[in-house]
Amino acid sequence: MKRLMAFLVIVFVATGGGAFAGSLYPEIPKAVGAAHPEGSAFMRINHMKLLRHDRDETMRLGNRDTQYSLKECVACHAVMGPDALPISVKEEGHFCRSCHEYAAVKVDCFQCHNSKPDAGFTALLAQSPAASSDDIAAYLDGVTQ
Repeated sequence: MKRLMAFLVIVFVATGGGAFAGSLYPEIPKAVGAAHPEGSAFMRINHMKLLRHDRDETMRLGNRDTQYSLKECVACHAVMGPDALPISVKEEGHFCRSCHEYAAVKVDCFQCHNSKPDAGFTALLAQSPAASSDDIAAYLDGVTQ
């Protein structure tokens, strides 16, 4: 049994297990706009339901006056690259990719929609610091309780 444990420890360390010394949570860029009226926790849990609802309202019923807009989400949650321009979902660090990669969920919105904000929003954007791992851990602890 001791040999098995020693072997597992050696394999864990040799395969990069030491990489977990940092945070186990994704680095989530802060939004540049005002906070959601419902709160960030609500949006983290329900964003897909809201996007699906608004997609159905817009695409199937023709209602363009929905409460939430993917265009507004992209503008508020844009992440600026080294050239001071918003990055695309194809680039590391994109807001949506940070959680979706962590959760192993495919982001398919941007097959049709633009993953960068319109030019009019670009002037309003500034690089924001990432959420701390403590903030994310506290959120996840609250969800699991």
